[in-house]
Amino acid sequence: MHDKDLAIEILLQIETAAQKLLSRYPDVDWKKAKGMRDIITHHYADIHADTVFFTCEKKIPMLLDTIKKIIKDLKAGPSS
Repeated sequence: MHDKDLAIEILLQIETAAQKLLSRYPDVDWKKAKGMRDIITHHYADIHADTVFFTCEKKIPMLLDTIKKIIKDLKAGPSS
């Protein structure tokens, strides 16, 4: 296997692991979060300030709580 092929394989494994991890935390709409990131990154002209403000005000606190729970769960290790 070439270095590029190995790198792609590793990235695919990371993506699969991330999807499995995030699926354990359905309180966050991960698809919408990724979609907003895509719009902010690639479609800057399509950003609606009210939507960004709403997200920051209403959604980010819940996301932060979920991220703290993910960190806590990862530190605790696999559940039996």
